[in-house]
Amino acid sequence: MAEQISPGQARSAASEPEPRVRPAAVGGVVFAAFVMGIIGAYHAIAGLSAVLNDNFYQAQNDYAFDFDVNARGWVQMITGVIVFAAAVSLFSGRTWARIVVIVIAAMSALENFFFTPYQPVWSAILIALDILVIWSLVMYGHREAHRAYGAPL
Repeated sequence: MAEQISPGQARSAASEPEPRVRPAAVGGVVFAAFVMGIIGAYHAIAGLSAVLNDNFYQAQNDYAFDFDVNARGWVQMITGVIVFAAAVSLFSGRTWARIVVIVIAAMSALENFFFTPYQPVWSAILIALDILVIWSLVMYGHREAHRAYGAPL
């Protein structure tokens, strides 16, 4: 049977199907945002403790990247604020926010690598979490961001 349309209506072409949102992908982004927030808070607290107490981190002998504890503390506090701000921007659903968080997570992993002699186990945990954040954001697609957050295509 032929489809009937009113005189004022135009026949619409077959529209593109709505993209399917995978719950694991959206959950991965929410997980990434919260983990980055926790990592940012850790960086800020570790930096604050280094600034307030010069003896909190002991100097390492024969370590090529042994910087002044106070300077390292300020760098970590600033990094913590940047990481936390990037985590908050991730909830916008924009592609630029995902790219920024991926870059900042990579820099956070690098910073934790340089911090390894001071706290080796915790640095390894944070590096693993940074890599997990990068993976979860890379696996998340632009169409899913549009569907979940209403971000423009």
